[in-house]
Amino acid sequence: MYKIAIMGESDSIYGFATLGLDTFPVDDPENAQRTLRNLAEGDYAVVYITEHCAQGIQNEIERYSEQKLPAIILLPGVSGNTGDGVRNVSKSVEQAVGSDIIFGGDKE
Repeated sequence: MYKIAIMGESDSIYGFATLGLDTFPVDDPENAQRTLRNLAEGDYAVVYITEHCAQGIQNEIERYSEQKLPAIILLPGVSGNTGDGVRNVSKSVEQAVGSDIIFGGDKE
């Protein structure tokens, strides 16, 4: 059975454990990269990552973008919303359907 994980700053992710997600607090890009790699090689179908955490590991995230699993989804954290999560969803939708239906061609 596949699992769902969230990784990022401790303050941003601690509440997700009550929803049944496995939480992985990370404090630096090297640890985040290693954690994502371990999750991707494990039984995780979905990995949520805080936008702040994802900023330091874009290359590692891109590595898994063409794979079926895990789905990597960026979420805003306590440090705020950078817009990276919405841009990634828009990019994925555009690849899937051939058109930007989220922004209707008006990208930020």
